[in-house]
Amino acid sequence: MNIQYKRILLKLSGEALAGSKGTGFDEETIASICAGIKQAHDLGAQIGIVVGGGNFWRGRSSGRMDRMDADKIGMLATVMNALAVKDALRQQGVPAVVMTSAVMPQVAQTFTSDQAIAAMEGGAIVVFGGGTGNPIFSTDTASALRALEISADVMFKATMVDGVYDKDPHKYPDAVRYDTLTFSRVLDERLAVMDSTAASLCRDNGLPILVFDLGDPANIARAVCGEAVGTLVKE
Repeated sequence: MNIQYKRILLKLSGEALAGSKGTGFDEETIASICAGIKQAHDLGAQIGIVVGGGNFWRGRSSGRMDRMDADKIGMLATVMNALAVKDALRQQGVPAVVMTSAVMPQVAQTFTSDQAIAAMEGGAIVVFGGGTGNPIFSTDTASALRALEISADVMFKATMVDGVYDKDPHKYPDAVRYDTLTFSRVLDERLAVMDSTAASLCRDNGLPILVFDLGDPANIARAVCGEAVGTLVKE
């Protein structure tokens, strides 16, 4: 089967790993998601993954804690998630490594774009932990940054909704889903795709984003093959 995207960056939310539990890990959910990733990998796609940390920690709702410290805890949460995804992939026979933005040699390799690209070209999936390594920046921004650093063809944002809507489809039954959008419209209309820093990075560097539903993990392979799933955002 021909694939449309040879190298992808997949953004997974931390909440996706929690499944119906809402927090922490749900092993069946992680295994199901990783089975979908394996499908895409088996097709020949080179895959990098950025995982959020929301199943453990949301720094922006941490009360009176210093924002810098709260964000550092969030970055550590993403490292825990990256290790869990790596382990689940390996259990399914897929070679995978974790690379972190901060130096923690007892835990994972330190990220460099050259090593990440070499690992993907060698057949491994690379899971990126620690965000950008800086507070303030979201894992959306980390995803856009890593996608550009590894020269990805596209960034996949796997969510719990089947694309981008003009308003919240869970609240409004008349919400309209877009098949395609421009980054300028996303920014101008403040559509719920990703934060403005990440959207600007993608727009300014010509990186398309495909937003689709992770409820069916097979959508990852379908998206790699260019099937019409979700909403494609490009300038």
